[in-house]
Amino acid sequence: MSKANVRYLVFDVESVAVGELVAGLRYPSESLTPQDAVRKYRDELMAKYESDFIPYTFQMPVSIAVAKVGADFRLIDLVVLDEPQFRPHVITEHFWRGWEKYRRPTLVSFNGRSFDIPLLELAAFRYGLNVSSWFDSRAKSYDQPRNRFNTQSHLDLCEVLTNFGSTRFTGGLNLAATILGKPGKMDVQGAMVQDMYDAGQLVEINDYCRCDVLDTYFVFLRTRVLAGELSLDAEQEIIAQTKIWLGERAGDSEAYRVYLEHWGDWQNPWVEPPTEDPPADMPETEESELETPVVETQPVEAEIVETPSDESPGQG
Repeated sequence: MSKANVRYLVFDVESVAVGELVAGLRYPSESLTPQDAVRKYRDELMAKYESDFIPYTFQMPVSIAVAKVGADFRLIDLVVLDEPQFRPHVITEHFWRGWEKYRRPTLVSFNGRSFDIPLLELAAFRYGLNVSSWFDSRAKSYDQPRNRFNTQSHLDLCEVLTNFGSTRFTGGLNLAATILGKPGKMDVQGAMVQDMYDAGQLVEINDYCRCDVLDTYFVFLRTRVLAGELSLDAEQEIIAQTKIWLGERAGDSEAYRVYLEHWGDWQNPWVEPPTEDPPADMPETEESELETPVVETQPVEAEIVETPSDESPGQG
């Protein structure tokens, strides 16, 4: 595969809290283990906000899945980084170096501007990585990759669907994928990742991340139809080819097998549904039986009700 063929990197990140950081900053005098500190912080957040999601500033990446997509929007490959070891510092380095290796293709995410990218920038800070190509502070502000409106560097699909945050996209990626008939969230939800990590289920986390990237890819395709860069017929052809691509690899990938089991097809309202033929064993009906009887009726004269002159029509 030529590096020049990769025009887009559709990606998703799964992350967990750094227990030592939580214990040291939130509970410095309580001698909590890292795991107990994370549990306590999650319980506090749940009681206060009805969500136990720990802010990304306390987190590190444990999975990054990346779909390599060509200029024609066709899927070239889908990988998870640093498989099977899934080391956070190596995952982070592979992501940023991969972006440079493929000549800085457009990054495509769902809500990546608010979560995935800040998380990965902070991870680079944590692990001492040089990502000067991404910051590119000498370029004009609108040309810098980090600029919110530089969609050639990073296309956040949530931003596309909300006109750069003008509205709130309630339902998130799960809703957008479901609209298109794709699985969306299945057996695993994002809130489960921390517990899965604590249980040593890194492979399952990365499988979940692969499925999120597939959902993101299909939402990406539809936004290209929306933007006039791809026809609806071409999008449907690419989706059909991608389904074949997944099927060819499902025997070696639990993630692809499960994704295909939950696969749904978008119902195209512009295509008339096929007309069903009558059952073969349906008895023939005499022509006379199909005729609609004519009932003769007497004409009824319309009754005219006079309106008093001092009452305008429509009053009352």
